[in-house]
Amino acid sequence: MDDPGLDRGRHLEALQALERINWVSFGGLRVWHEVQRLYAERNETVRVLDVACGGGDVLRDVARRAAGSGISVELRGCDISSVALEEGRRTIGDAGLADSVDLFKLDALEGDLPEGYCLITSSLFLHHLSRVDAVSLLNRMAAATTRSVLIQDLRRTRLGYLFAWVGLHTLTRSDVARTDGLRSVFGAFSMGEIRKICEDAGLSGAKVDTGWPQRFTIRWRRP
Repeated sequence: MDDPGLDRGRHLEALQALERINWVSFGGLRVWHEVQRLYAERNETVRVLDVACGGGDVLRDVARRAAGSGISVELRGCDISSVALEEGRRTIGDAGLADSVDLFKLDALEGDLPEGYCLITSSLFLHHLSRVDAVSLLNRMAAATTRSVLIQDLRRTRLGYLFAWVGLHTLTRSDVARTDGLRSVFGAFSMGEIRKICEDAGLSGAKVDTGWPQRFTIRWRRP
């Protein structure tokens, strides 16, 4: 999906596959739980930035949950892909969520991230990065957030590869998603590697946990 020359139709099909994968792996639910915790602490609007948001499906999930809960949120997502952003804006509008979700173009690997967000999060992006870029991104996310960072990504394990193969051949017919998904497991970090990345990024006190299905989460709070 990172190929700028990718056919638009195949790109959109891959984005749909990614949305299904995020749903079955509880991607939006984990972000929502963090939003609930932040709201409970101060009873004020929770501003969220999703880095490398793709089509914004995680933010749409959070927006729907927030709408029925009474929790006030402002949700923004950034991505480098114009195709993903255009499709995301369309689906957000169709869902009636344009008032609470906004997407904008940004290369997350260049320059500082926007500030003023209670929670800066990212899902299934870190495995695309080199170790150096992963350290840099986490450092800049921690510097930009006012309160919390939440990362969700793949673990590099044999079981993770098996889960990816089964899931991708069950949830989608997208050849792009099937190819990228299996390559992504090979490109992912081990738990030991991700803990060292957190340390090198200056995320003192970060909590790194495993989760379904062969995922890890990084939760860091500003001291």
